[in-house]
Amino acid sequence: MRVTAVAHINLFLLVIHHPSKYSKWRASGVGVNDQCLTEYQALKLKKAHKYVIFTLSKDFKEIVVEKTSSSQSYDDFVGDLPELECRWAVYDFEFEKEEGKRNKICFFSWSPDDAKIKQKMLFASSKDALRRSLVGIAVEIQGTDYSEVAFESVLDKAGRGF
Repeated sequence: MRVTAVAHINLFLLVIHHPSKYSKWRASGVGVNDQCLTEYQALKLKKAHKYVIFTLSKDFKEIVVEKTSSSQSYDDFVGDLPELECRWAVYDFEFEKEEGKRNKICFFSWSPDDAKIKQKMLFASSKDALRRSLVGIAVEIQGTDYSEVAFESVLDKAGRGF
């Protein structure tokens, strides 16, 4: 029993200290494709994208990149979120405050009210696999309809703390 506890602690420490290496080990059994991390880093460090949209592979075994975009239009981003299907996304959200221009990387968990129940459950149980592998997320947005991901709603959440 003691060896088992030590083994679990060691595994936990490995995952915490090396999240990208062990990001595929998650409760839902869904892994994170390496391209997800590559495109996220391109957004975060190189500003190569304005947003990245993620989905599940056709066999439901891993999270994959569905789309990247450099469009500066927030409306384009919202338009790329399907009306009846779940998605995850990261968006480099820029806004202005009295102190000047700011930006925060936002993680979106998009689960429309009218999406199929099975899909909503699978996306909800797989979210942490992706979310934990994306280091540097400042704001997390849950969206079940377009009003919850509207620019003003996200601005309210992203602007807190400034």
